[in-house]
Amino acid sequence: MERFCTQCGAPVVEGARFCGKCGAALSVAEASGTRGPVVPAGGGSGVMHHEAGSAGDAATDLRYAGFWYRLLAWVIDYVLALIVTLLIVLPIGFVYGLMMMGSATGQEIEAGAEGLGQLLGIVIAWLYWTVFESSGWQATPGKRMLGLRVTDLDGSRIGFGRANARYWSKILSALILFIGFLMVAFTRRKQGLHDLIASTLVLRR
Repeated sequence: MERFCTQCGAPVVEGARFCGKCGAALSVAEASGTRGPVVPAGGGSGVMHHEAGSAGDAATDLRYAGFWYRLLAWVIDYVLALIVTLLIVLPIGFVYGLMMMGSATGQEIEAGAEGLGQLLGIVIAWLYWTVFESSGWQATPGKRMLGLRVTDLDGSRIGFGRANARYWSKILSALILFIGFLMVAFTRRKQGLHDLIASTLVLRR
C-alpha cells in the first residue's frame, strides 16, 4: 500500500524511515498507507482565507437602500405615526379637558393639553420606530411597504437597545443641518450618521 509523508504529502518509498522530499521522520502510523489531511503552510491559513472570502462574498450580496427609497419610507412612516398619534392624543386631551374644567382657566387647560399632546407625541414616535425596527419585521410599516429592513453590519436583526441608539442619534443627524441624513447618498454602504453611530444598515430585500 502506498505511503505518504504527513508533513508534505509526498509519496515515500516502502520501508523508508525518512521522507525523500522534505526529510521528515516517518512515524509508525504511516505504515498503514492512509494519507492524512495536508495542513497548508501557515497553520490552516488556507481555510481561514476561504472562510474570509465567503464572508466577503456574503457582504457583497447585501443590497443597500438608497437615499430616495429611505426618504419615501420616512414620509410614509411620518404620516402613519401622525395618524396613530392623533387617534391616541385627541381622546386623552378631551378627557383631560373635562377633568380640568372648574379647576383651571381655559388657557391653562389648553396649555396643559398641548404639553400633554407633545409629550405623548414624542413617546409614540419613539416607540413606533424602535419597536418596529427591532421586531421580527426589522422595519417600520413604511420601510416594509418598500421592501426595506434595518439590520446590524452582518445583515442580522437588531435589538431594542441598538434601535434606540439609532433613533436618538437622528437628533445629531438633524442638528448638523441634516447632513447626517444626506450622508446616505454619499457613503459606500448608504449609511447616515445615525447608522454609523449605531452600526446599522438599511437593506433592500
